Amino acid sequence: MTILRNVLFGIVGLFLALPLIIVAGVSVNARQSLTFPPQGFSLGWYGQIFLNMEWRNALIASLVLALSSAALAVLIALPLAWFLWRRYAPWANIFQLLGVAPFTLPPVITALGLLTFWATTGFYGQPWTAVIGHAIFFVTLPLVTISLGFSAIDRSLVEAASTLGGDDRTVFRTVVLPMISPYIVSGYAFAFVLSLNEYIVAYMTVGFTLETLPIKIFNSLRYGYTPTMAAVTILFVATAAIVFSLVARFGDLPKLLGAMTSNEP
Repeated sequence: MTILRNVLFGIVGLFLALPLIIVAGVSVNARQSLTFPPQGFSLGWYGQIFLNMEWRNALIASLVLALSSAALAVLIALPLAWFLWRRYAPWANIFQLLGVAPFTLPPVITALGLLTFWATTGFYGQPWTAVIGHAIFFVTLPLVTISLGFSAIDRSLVEAASTLGGDDRTVFRTVVLPMISPYIVSGYAFAFVLSLNEYIVAYMTVGFTLETLPIKIFNSLRYGYTPTMAAVTILFVATAAIVFSLVARFGDLPKLLGAMTSNEP
């Protein structure tokens, strides 16, 4: 039974990894065609991401958008999670519901809502609207991780700090913030990776005035196929793997994924 189970898991793993294997093979194709197995071997398509001005500009735009929107998402989620942890008012759950709503809705619904809002206010097409749009769309991720961080804090530590004369700001800076820092970093990392790969909200918010890598891939498909698209895909996967590996290495990944910790006597 153990051998059969291992074989079954191996088949499922190979099936899931097969698309990535094919894309990786296409990305090293020596010829400018999306053929597999690759005809020859070349890493030049990866160099195009950094050497070609259009692809490089798209990469920079994606990085700026992801870094900025993830930071804004954390800035929104942190005080909200702090408020929900400190206050016991039943109506406070409304704010938590509003925080998770954008991510639970289909992306196209959120994108259409943002498109309508920015078009009505006259700011449609401004690059900073994509930053706000992504921050709103991905605020759920840091909100969940930071809330988990707050739930892991022993409230008696906060009460002791308050008893010793610390106000809310001092208690937060000296006691709470050091304890939830890994959860803040994890929430930022999750939002960053997903923002880097997101297409619908960015496209519906700014159109083609801000060409990120996903939008660049879509635009390039209209003029033909190039292995650079596959190279960008592998770059995305590698970035996500590195970021999540660092989160798993330095953070409490089981708790971030919702695992409950057992209280041993």
